Amino acid sequence: MNKLTLPLKKEEIRALKAGQSVLLSGIVYTARDAAHKILAELIKNRKKPPVSLKNITIYYAGPAPSPRNQVIGSCGPTTSARMDIFTPALLRSGVKAMIGKGRRSKEVKDSIIKYKAVYFLAPAGCGALLSKKITKKKMVAYKNLGPEAIYELEVKDFPVIVGIDSKGGDIFKKRRRPR
Repeated sequence: MNKLTLPLKKEEIRALKAGQSVLLSGIVYTARDAAHKILAELIKNRKKPPVSLKNITIYYAGPAPSPRNQVIGSCGPTTSARMDIFTPALLRSGVKAMIGKGRRSKEVKDSIIKYKAVYFLAPAGCGALLSKKITKKKMVAYKNLGPEAIYELEVKDFPVIVGIDSKGGDIFKKRRRPR
């Protein structure tokens, strides 16, 4: 299994293939529907977002409150398709990787290819287990959104699968072998 440190380098992104398992370590930013809408508006209006989007990885997640003596509560992926309307603008602005669950639209897939990015899948239904891979949490923007605020998370050996690679390889388009 490949181990990669975030932010990803161009050559690392190019080398990834759909279906490949990866362990990520470094900084990711959470952003769900509400934060994406705000970020897209800022981009549209040529205003500076609260975090630099250049080369970042966005994790489509809304962390649960931290239990006592833990960095974070359950922190599993949410359905990525809900962000599809906003994703091309974020990729155009420098986002290089996204982590979520489920299929993406043709427009998002085309943008991933155009901007040489990657879409990772995190195991759904494993939020409590994934939270053990998060070593630090800091709220960085939109506290009023609660769990949909933007959080900076430091992850260590965070397990993902390449869902869509930078050349358009798509795990959801792969054919199954006949039995």
